[in-house]
Amino acid sequence: MHKDKFVFAQLVEFLDRNHFNYLVRKYLGDKYIKFFTCWNQLLVMMFGQLAKCESLRDLIVALEAHWRKLYHLGMGKSVTRSNLAKANEQRDYKIFEDFAYHLVAVARSKSTEKIFGFDGHVYAFDSTTIDLCLEVFEWAMFRKHKGGIKVHTLYDIEAQVPAFFHITTASMHDIMAMPEIPYEKGAYYIFDRGYNDFANLFNIEQIEATFVVRAKKNLKCKQISWKRRLPKNVLSDSIIEFTVYKSSKDYPIPLRRVVYHDEEQDREFVFLTNDFELPALVVAELYRNRWSVELFFKWLKQHLKIKRFWGTSENAVRIQIYCAIITYCLVVIIKHDMKLERSVYEILQIIGISLTDKTHLKDLFDKSNINNVNERFGSSEPSLFNF
Repeated sequence: MHKDKFVFAQLVEFLDRNHFNYLVRKYLGDKYIKFFTCWNQLLVMMFGQLAKCESLRDLIVALEAHWRKLYHLGMGKSVTRSNLAKANEQRDYKIFEDFAYHLVAVARSKSTEKIFGFDGHVYAFDSTTIDLCLEVFEWAMFRKHKGGIKVHTLYDIEAQVPAFFHITTASMHDIMAMPEIPYEKGAYYIFDRGYNDFANLFNIEQIEATFVVRAKKNLKCKQISWKRRLPKNVLSDSIIEFTVYKSSKDYPIPLRRVVYHDEEQDREFVFLTNDFELPALVVAELYRNRWSVELFFKWLKQHLKIKRFWGTSENAVRIQIYCAIITYCLVVIIKHDMKLERSVYEILQIIGISLTDKTHLKDLFDKSNINNVNERFGSSEPSLFNF
């Protein structure tokens, strides 16, 4: 990297352009395109994400303010509102979907941390609903007067990145997305109680993977055996069979049922799992870590722009969501490659206000520079006693 390069141009160097070009050729993305290519489109969308642009108009206004820099930022010279809107409307979203999966694989390979020490990966599966105006997004009908989409996500808890995502209309029930999950032998899958579908859970058992799911309150079962000596906060640890015909047909073998009391919330949680060897407290801890996928959804909605979309077609919405995931994975990759001792949120905040600066990335994220300034001039925080 050269010192005279813009911050955004330095970030782009972490992307695998050769693989992106391969995907563009695969889906004929640049066929008959002379100026505003798919690569230009990707960079413009990422710039909008990092700059926290609320709308297509905001994005174009920001780019027009830096029109002399667009070529050096990698966006070309034909960035207009109509060009971007047309590209999001017509170009195949699969180019960006496949590239998002490529970056997910790269980001996951960077992380070697094993929180639980298991041989297999630990995943949490859940979905988040994004409300849409039905009058504008007619294809996303949810209810009579409401529209929306769901982003079903398989989140790698240890790598802290999404491993799989499935976008549907909000009318699709969460259970219907379970067969789409790319299950792995020896992996651990954590579900909330909305996923009490025992036919799908039995499929996980058959591929020799492990699941932990929070049980519903109306679960009908009988205890076959139980443990007498239990660790603190574990109220029950037993082997059960289902007594309802459909449940026993969908899951014809015994399951393990663990009842755990959470002192912080003063609540009881009932878990079902097909692993009979795990300590009961580890089962509870696995479910506790499911909350990381909720934090990812919250982070995604708050800090990347997917609440307000820059196009109204399904294709444009999908492209924007995949570009948001690409941006997230890029920040994770930069964090690992540069060994930054900052959170992803801090990195995004710093990048967002420095996109068109010519500061080297190492200097941009170096905390010692801030400490040196504070030591020399004192803290920059205002005080009533400084006057």
